[in-house]
Amino acid sequence: MRSDIVPGATLPDYELSDHTAKRRKLSDVQGQHPMVVVLSRGGFCPKDRRQAEGLVQLHRELDVAYCRLVTISTDNITETNEYRTGVGAHWPFLSDAGRIVQKDLDIAEYTDPIHNPMIPHVIVLEPGLVIHKIYNGYWFFGRPTLEDLRHDLRAVTKNCRPDWDITTQELRAAWQQGRKELFYPYGKKYVQTLGEQD
Repeated sequence: MRSDIVPGATLPDYELSDHTAKRRKLSDVQGQHPMVVVLSRGGFCPKDRRQAEGLVQLHRELDVAYCRLVTISTDNITETNEYRTGVGAHWPFLSDAGRIVQKDLDIAEYTDPIHNPMIPHVIVLEPGLVIHKIYNGYWFFGRPTLEDLRHDLRAVTKNCRPDWDITTQELRAAWQQGRKELFYPYGKKYVQTLGEQD
């Protein structure tokens, strides 16, 4: 992984084709929400497929928690679609068949010259593509568990949602004063991202 890709840095705003061949920027997928980016070898890898099957369960929680999930692999569009459908996923899968992300982040898996995939990683992002945490998943147990991701997303959400604890006197007073910009979904940033479901 590139030496400047660390917690607190901003992940590049890659633009790739999704499983429907539509061009998508990471920032557009994220909106103003926390997001988990899965950098995957591809559908050929049984470890990646098992990880994605686990994420299907978590994705239902991410939807109601206003968080986003995206998978990027070096599969072509057809393989990307088959991978997504095969694991029963309902979040965007992006195709990096040109190895743009792989090369830019310096994560080519040199031990697999046949597939030339990326070294698997999971990156948890704060709004604005700000990196919160990075997991190296070359070995399966280097990847975050669903519970790891819940903890990470709790920390990120607590920091980015002004109304995290609506029991405080300050927030109660703000609501009574009509300062709804502090509350989801009334804030300007929140209003702009309402209905952003994939």
